[in-house]
Amino acid sequence: MKALLIVNPSSGGEQAQEYEQLAEEKLREAFSEVVVKHTEKEGDATRFASEAAAEFDSVFAMGGDGTVNEAVNGLAPHDKRPNFGFFPLGTVNDLARALAIPLDPKEAIESFAVDHTRKIDIGQVNQDYFTNVVAIGMIPAAINNVEVEEKTKLGKMAYFVSGLREVRKNESHPFEVTAENNGEKTTIAVESSTMIVGSSNTIGGFESLLPKASTDDGKLHLIYLKDTNLWETVKSVPELLKGVTESNDVLGYQTFDKAAIRLTDGATIETNVDGDPGPELPITVAVLPQHLTVYCGAEKAR
Repeated sequence: MKALLIVNPSSGGEQAQEYEQLAEEKLREAFSEVVVKHTEKEGDATRFASEAAAEFDSVFAMGGDGTVNEAVNGLAPHDKRPNFGFFPLGTVNDLARALAIPLDPKEAIESFAVDHTRKIDIGQVNQDYFTNVVAIGMIPAAINNVEVEEKTKLGKMAYFVSGLREVRKNESHPFEVTAENNGEKTTIAVESSTMIVGSSNTIGGFESLLPKASTDDGKLHLIYLKDTNLWETVKSVPELLKGVTESNDVLGYQTFDKAAIRLTDGATIETNVDGDPGPELPITVAVLPQHLTVYCGAEKAR
């Protein structure tokens, strides 16, 4: 069997080289051939993974959520998709949390087992793919405005600090969501500062934001704040962090197979996809059920 290891050398700090060596040694125990490639610029992981799809049995990524997302974008369009694995070196590592992969890189490498796999859903946003979340409004603005230096110094807390800055701006937008479930369409109109489309229970490092969601339930999960002023935002955010299983006075919740999301005032707004800047509205999001076989922690294997 043949494996490709894609390494983002800018992730993992001073120990990145050590982690790479450990990962290569671990993979050589399971695969007869291991090829290592280093990313140098945005898009490299996507290109490496895409080129490997026809020839390799498994593709692995070592880096943060952005590197994982790039690699998945390289694999998802192909009819023949190698198994996918990753060793987390990032700040949040949402997919690792959802798949019970240890967040400590050494532990993640040491615990890897070739028979610990499961099929997971992949999300599609316009022509690209995501494994975890598409966020729109206040939250992506907060994430997109975090500098690399802040991430390195503060870790996940950097997003919280940036989020407080965005809450003070209190910008809400008139959204229209046309959602499709089993061929039936429904349309809602809502004024909100934030919309989140998730494909698993873990978003932004919070492991119970969507308690009903799992990586293979064949649905995307939409949460939105029902806020038109600062006071409503302040009331809704704590409810959001408790976890959302149904709509209430301050939050909206629904599941769907596919949805079109736009602003009704003709404006546009940025999104954030798996932790990195994404396309501006309008967007179409859809779920590709059990589209990719991934290596996971022992408790999530099926």
